[in-house]
Amino acid sequence: MLRAVALVALLLASLEVAAAQSACAPTQADMLGPFYEPGAPERAVTGRGFVVSGVVRSAKGCGALPAARLEWWSANPAGEYDREHRATQAADGAGRFRYETSVPGRYPGRPPHLHVRVSAPGHRALVTQLYPERSQTTLQLDLVLTTD
Repeated sequence: MLRAVALVALLLASLEVAAAQSACAPTQADMLGPFYEPGAPERAVTGRGFVVSGVVRSAKGCGALPAARLEWWSANPAGEYDREHRATQAADGAGRFRYETSVPGRYPGRPPHLHVRVSAPGHRALVTQLYPERSQTTLQLDLVLTTD
């Protein structure tokens, strides 16, 4: 009897975890901004001092999106957009990414930030911006896309 109760409790706990993982909240979109340029070079490093890493996921089922493509752009430490701070990269087979860049500089009217555009087959492209805290050197997050 005790074994049966323990088995039922384990089963219920598993169902709760499965229900919690059946969907992820989509990442909030932000403006594209005037400095987006398609066709950035394939690379994962555009400077030193700030690392963004995580997993690209689908809002439906929370599964990783290994075919995701990430496009990055930001101002350099002097607050100017340049080609050296633009990159395109593919998520790995588990949907993971790691991007290293310079800490973005402030330009008039805006706090330091990085732009990212994420796309994957069967999902809507996401454009968002990341706002590092002062003296922050790493940011780990999942980027969650909605389905078409």
